[in-house]
Amino acid sequence: MGARARGAVGVRAVAAVVGGVLTVLLVASAFFQWHPGGGGPLIRPRFPLRAFFADLPRNVPWLVAFAALTAAVIPARAAQWQRALKRKVPFRERYHLVAIGGFCNNALPGKLGDVIRAFLLARSQGIPFVESLGSVAVCKLLELAALMLLVAVSFLGPFGTTMSRFAVAARAAVGVCLALMAVVVLLAHHSHGLSAWLEARGRFPKVQMFLVNVGAGLGTARSLRGMAMLLLFSIAPVLAPAVGYGLGLSGLGIHGGVFAGAVVLGAISLGQSAIGVPAGTGIYYFVASWSARSLGATEAQAAAYAALTHLATIATQLGVGAVSVWMRKIKLSDLRRRKDLAAEAVEQVVEEEIHSSA
Repeated sequence: MGARARGAVGVRAVAAVVGGVLTVLLVASAFFQWHPGGGGPLIRPRFPLRAFFADLPRNVPWLVAFAALTAAVIPARAAQWQRALKRKVPFRERYHLVAIGGFCNNALPGKLGDVIRAFLLARSQGIPFVESLGSVAVCKLLELAALMLLVAVSFLGPFGTTMSRFAVAARAAVGVCLALMAVVVLLAHHSHGLSAWLEARGRFPKVQMFLVNVGAGLGTARSLRGMAMLLLFSIAPVLAPAVGYGLGLSGLGIHGGVFAGAVVLGAISLGQSAIGVPAGTGIYYFVASWSARSLGATEAQAAAYAALTHLATIATQLGVGAVSVWMRKIKLSDLRRRKDLAAEAVEQVVEEEIHSSA
């Protein structure tokens, strides 16, 4: 093993350790408080743990609704995906690939489910990987835009004053979303022209192909109608979980909590937005419990809300995804191999563009 490879292994090991420590601390923050100064114990429970576990069965009604709405995200994303694809792909194929992507997000490290579904689509439909990945990217971007719209609407609800504390983060997220959409529109409109300009000068042939494939993957963004239709189909994949989180808040006894579900979902999504973040689970518990407490839940309710929604999301995505994995006759070892191939494909694309541009 060369020095570079050993260095990469060392960096991954350190990242894993740091991520593990952060995860434990962030998850614990939903259940315990830290008191570094003054008398008394350093760590104190936020609430009696025995009473916490005794009260969990009361959450079953809203938890069932939350799980059903979480499962509904998969067919909604499958319907949305076709609007970003250049060619017709059967709904059955899109559904299974979205479900398998969700399964991989929870069964394999790295949160590369969206990359894996793009990779599998490219293999099964003969679509260039960059084009397939571009279609997934524009879907995720429009989901973010739809989520920001839902968050803006939720500020008009009964928690408008309380939600003002989220206003700064919401404005920053809207700014990032608009900037990304501008980049997507520019690439969609000018990638082919830029590729032709490079071809006429006989320069950077790999960049030319990359731009052509990216333009095909972002083809929906070339027209206002196409973007509007994709945005319309992007509402369902975020509305379903937003309602689920809102029903959870209402189930905790928070009056009008259904209007705040979009804000909770937005906070969680932004906290976990980076691919490969090693402390994703900890971020979920921290953000979900903090959001619930900010909206009026007790400390015990906030912890139950974070734990139950997290477990229900994982169980639902694993269960629904496992059915698709079984129907496609894919082994877990094959998924691991394909995850590695997908990651290598992304790295290869990036490296090729860097070398071609040098």
